[in-house]
Amino acid sequence: MRAAIIGIGGIGRIHARALADVPGVELVAATCRTEEKGRAFAAEFGCAWHADTARMLRREKPDFVTVATPSGAHLPAVLAAARRGVHVICEKPLEIALPRIDRMIAACAKAGVTLGAIFPQRYNPVVATVHAAAAAGRFGPLALAASYVPWWRDDAYYGPGRWQGTLALDGGGALMNQSIHGVDALQWIAGATMPGLAPAENPVESVVALTAVRAHDAARLEVEDTCVAVLRFRNGAVGQLLAATSLFPGQLRRLLVGGRDGTAEILEEQLVTWRFRAESAADEATRERLGGASGTSGGAADPMAINYGCHTRNFADFVAALRENRRPALDGLEGRKAVAIVTACYKSARTGRPARVADPAAAPDARAP
Repeated sequence: MRAAIIGIGGIGRIHARALADVPGVELVAATCRTEEKGRAFAAEFGCAWHADTARMLRREKPDFVTVATPSGAHLPAVLAAARRGVHVICEKPLEIALPRIDRMIAACAKAGVTLGAIFPQRYNPVVATVHAAAAAGRFGPLALAASYVPWWRDDAYYGPGRWQGTLALDGGGALMNQSIHGVDALQWIAGATMPGLAPAENPVESVVALTAVRAHDAARLEVEDTCVAVLRFRNGAVGQLLAATSLFPGQLRRLLVGGRDGTAEILEEQLVTWRFRAESAADEATRERLGGASGTSGGAADPMAINYGCHTRNFADFVAALRENRRPALDGLEGRKAVAIVTACYKSARTGRPARVADPAAAPDARAP
């Protein structure tokens, strides 16, 4: 399958490396407006460079594209692909506002092309193991699901000329950009404990949140570097979010899920707690296999310290869905859910009141015809 990348900043390079490990996929082109940067990328990855996305789509005729532009520039790239009948998979978050995401989903559905989302933590073996336990009912009635991302970003990260930290292109700060991986993993796992949940329904019902700027120039930074939130799930369980780029020197992220019958806790990629009221024969093997892991797939202090293996698995599932003419596990409706939670958190922080999490008014599907 012929693939192309729209946007070749830092995350675009991660996409190129990840795609190289997906069997049967060839990277044929990439787009960016800067010629020097584009030609260097093309030489490194053995593909063509185009300054214009529409021209690239017309000339190269890729089977699918990946979108790696700044978050608030995802919509134009997705719409351009849909107009040309090209399948598209988009880096997190799908977009920075729900109406823009809903336009993307509707456009892809109308064009009969598949829209996929990138949340590589779903393809992290330790996170997937906890999700499987939730789906099997091993935690019993869910009591708590919590995500903590106590990271650090220096002043240069939010410096002049950077899109990070701007409302127009980042759409938010520590919660929308860095911690959205944890938000998605939390809602994905919690949703697995709710078998009656419709595909478009968000497992989080409402939120109460506070945001602040505590470690950067508040007069210049347009978004938060610190956020805490409390969640109410549809099944009555509660949750917590901590999102920060204000905690020097940056600590490993943590995910905690539990209920009456068991608890699981993940520290980055290490399963530090895996205990159930009814132990199975495989539980000790799971603790041995994942409890000693010490790798990291994200950057607590360095945004480019990313292991692209989870991206590779994310892309591989999308490509398999295209080949099998089926819905990918992470489609547009799934990718929307984390942004809906983040949007509600920002509304709550702005108004000082609880905010409901918005499901799509209508639920157009985004899958292969």
